[in-house]
Amino acid sequence: MLPRSRTTALALAVVLAGLGAPALADDSPTGPTGPTGPAGRVDPGLPVHAGVDGPHSSDGMRGRVAPRAAAYDDEPTTRVVLEQRRIAPGVRFSSWSETDARGPVRSHLLAVDLDESSLRLDYAAPTKVAATDDVMSLARARQAIAAVNGDFFDIGRTGAPLGVGRSATRGLFNARASGWNAAFYLTRKGRPQVGEVTLRGALKERPQASVTNFNSHFVAPGGIGVYTRRWGTSPGYAVTQGQEKNVRMVEVRGGKVVSNRARLRPGAKIRGLVLLGRGEGARQLRKLRTGSATVNWWLAGRPSMVVTGSKALIDEGVVQVVDDAEMHPRTAVGIDRDTNEVLLLVVDGRSSTSRGQTLVELARTMVELGADEALNLDGGGSSTMVARESGSLQVQNSPSDGTLRQVANGLVVTQR
Repeated sequence: MLPRSRTTALALAVVLAGLGAPALADDSPTGPTGPTGPAGRVDPGLPVHAGVDGPHSSDGMRGRVAPRAAAYDDEPTTRVVLEQRRIAPGVRFSSWSETDARGPVRSHLLAVDLDESSLRLDYAAPTKVAATDDVMSLARARQAIAAVNGDFFDIGRTGAPLGVGRSATRGLFNARASGWNAAFYLTRKGRPQVGEVTLRGALKERPQASVTNFNSHFVAPGGIGVYTRRWGTSPGYAVTQGQEKNVRMVEVRGGKVVSNRARLRPGAKIRGLVLLGRGEGARQLRKLRTGSATVNWWLAGRPSMVVTGSKALIDEGVVQVVDDAEMHPRTAVGIDRDTNEVLLLVVDGRSSTSRGQTLVELARTMVELGADEALNLDGGGSSTMVARESGSLQVQNSPSDGTLRQVANGLVVTQR
């Protein structure tokens, strides 16, 4: 009996026709600089090397350039199933290899049926935001049956994720008002969505102030960042992009200002809240000399779970990316509205057995698998999938670093 999922039905065929060659949307080399944050400044934490649709991976490595579309338009693609099994009721794993004129690709898919009441999708991260861990450890800590890596992160610096992270069970980890807000999220009622999720915040005593970041890897110019004990110890000038003048650090405990200084105090234990301001944000914080400080923050739309990525791959079945230049390992999450499944895809790359995919190829693959919406997550050496096999968690793909990379967070599948 065929499973209802189009994804697993696809994987049952031993040899399938190719996905079809996507038209070459942009044949130009990738740009020399990464996406910019607020006020047009380069967003710290983003790799300086990025394509027209943003960075490919946190490590910023350049990928192998794909041949022009004309070189493989008429070449057939064959797909051979490597493995297909049920992880748990409502969770199916498929792995396959395909070869076209660009070379071989190995892909791994978890199809998670949200109609199965025993299953939960959630955000998993280390206890501290400014920390990293590998996907296997994150999954084990949550007693998950499967997991993939999540958001891009500030690799080699704070280790913090670049965007928004919220767990349905552990609450908000990190967020920002703008600049890196493309997200896969669950609504308050548990419905999966792909769209923008932004931070909202206010400082009651200074209504002119802009709360722009929460436990974030940097504070936006002119803004204010809020840091809690979940961040770790109080941050230093890494989160002000090295700016040492016209900055302000305010410590708040029990709703009262206990210190207000013009220099940061990195490495101190956070007892309550630390507010960091830059530019206009610093000028507003300077006025909080004594008395109360009431800080509020929330996510627009009040989603129950959030993980962000670089860009939406698909929106209402339409491919949103044009970058068909570089091939890398990839991780993506998609939603099949027909089956109410969440699709977690990892594509191996940077090896002789799997070249990786361009963003256009990744989006086309997700469309073929049935996704109506999809989001690109961190790729490169971060791309990792683990799933239960023979009673224990096992790595299902071939991470390109040769070992499991320490990452900022992941998406986990748990079973009640």
